[in-house]
Amino acid sequence: MDAELTRRLTQLLDRVEHWLPPAPEQVDWATHVAALWQRHPLGGRLVPVPVRDGVMLDDLLGIERQKLALVDNTRAFLQGLPANHALVWGARGSGKSSLIRALLNSLAPEGLRMIQVDRHDLGRLPALVEQLRHLPQRFVVYCDDLSFEGHDDAYKALKSVLDGALTGPPKNVLLYATSNRRHLLPESMEDNRDSHLVGDELHHGDAVEERISLSDRFGLWLGLHSFNQDMYLQACAQWVARLGTAEDWNAAARAEAVRYATLRGGRSGRVAWQFANHWVGSRRLHAAQR
Repeated sequence: MDAELTRRLTQLLDRVEHWLPPAPEQVDWATHVAALWQRHPLGGRLVPVPVRDGVMLDDLLGIERQKLALVDNTRAFLQGLPANHALVWGARGSGKSSLIRALLNSLAPEGLRMIQVDRHDLGRLPALVEQLRHLPQRFVVYCDDLSFEGHDDAYKALKSVLDGALTGPPKNVLLYATSNRRHLLPESMEDNRDSHLVGDELHHGDAVEERISLSDRFGLWLGLHSFNQDMYLQACAQWVARLGTAEDWNAAARAEAVRYATLRGGRSGRVAWQFANHWVGSRRLHAAQR
C-alpha cells in the first residue's frame, strides 16, 4: 500500500512540477539594494536585480527643487525621522523614473533599499509590506507609471497600505510612485455632475472625492514638467558629452537637436537622451566607415 501511494504521489508531482516556479535567489539585503516583487501562481516572491544604470542625481537637470525635496524626505526616513509617501507626477519623458533610479543610486550607500511592484500586483501589496515590517533595513516600495481606470479596484489595496488600515504601513517602509496623472484615476464629466457650489465653496461629488482621496494619501507631491528650449539644449549638451566628448557638441549638433525635438513633438530629458544616442552613435558610425 505504501509503495502504491508513493508511486501515485510521484506521478502527481511529475505532472505539477512544471507549474512550480524555479527556486528564487534569496535576497541578501546586506549586498542587494534592489528587488522586484514577482508574481507566480502560488503568490509572489522577491527577486534581487542589479541596478539598471549609473544615473545620479547630479545628472538630472531642470528639477533642482524636486530633487532636493525627495532627497530630504528620503534621508529623514533613513534616519528614522518622520517622512511622507511620495508621488512624482508629470509629463511623459520628464524624468520621473530617472529621478527614482538616481535616488537609489545616490542613497543606497546610506542604507536605502528599493522594491519595485508592478501596478497589476498591487492587490498583494499588503502581504509584501507585512514581510518587510520586522526587517532591520529601510525600504522604498516603488510603483512606476501608476494609474488606474475607472473599473480598476487595485487602488483600494494601495489606499489601505498608505494609511487606511488599522495597523498602517510599518515604520521601515515608504511608498513612492510615478504617474502621468496627478490624481492617478481618470475624471469624467459624469463624475462631476454631483459637484456643486455652496456660496464660494466647491463640494465635490462622491466619485470625485474617491479619486482625490487616493493621491491625497501621498504627503509629498512633486510635479515634473516639459523643458523649455534652453534647458532642453543644456540636457542635450550634457548627454552628448557623456556619451561622446565635449567636442561632439557644436553648432551642427545644436541645430540637429532642435530639429530632433520638433520631429518628436516635445522637449524633455528623455528626448535629450535619445538625441544624444542618435548624434553620437551616427557620428561614430560614419567616422568608422571613412
